[in-house]
Amino acid sequence: MPEPPNVDVVIEIPRGSFLKRGSTGHIDFISPLPCPFNYGSVPTYIGMEGDLLDAVVLGPRLAVGTHVRIKAWDAVTLTDRGMSDDKLICSHHAPTPSQRRNVLRFFHFYAKCKGMLNVWRRRPGRNACEGWCGADQALARARPRDDGWLGPPIEF
Repeated sequence: MPEPPNVDVVIEIPRGSFLKRGSTGHIDFISPLPCPFNYGSVPTYIGMEGDLLDAVVLGPRLAVGTHVRIKAWDAVTLTDRGMSDDKLICSHHAPTPSQRRNVLRFFHFYAKCKGMLNVWRRRPGRNACEGWCGADQALARARPRDDGWLGPPIEF
């Protein structure tokens, strides 16, 4: 198995946080459930939906704004309002089968919850967890960020 790519991730949502922040720091919503993972983005890549490429960092809680260089082992593809969005799954060590199941279970649940929030916000489109793909595939679908990027083109 080839060595997984290393990526630089900035944490936006610490593990256990109820505040869902976007890449610009804006609070998107307050969750009724705490986030089970550290959640952030790779500031050098733009994902398919036009925002910074998302990344989940497994392990202990990391503070908002923490920068970490870490291995991207896999990715999960989420569809939100009909737009595909990859989430890199990162850790210093290969995720265990249990961690992989928990990540996938979370994103299936998250897609349903986000779908309900989008209905309430009157934002149409399909929401679903599409499952696993390789980190290399997610990075190939992303595009390098340039100096012209000022934030996501749509509201999240």
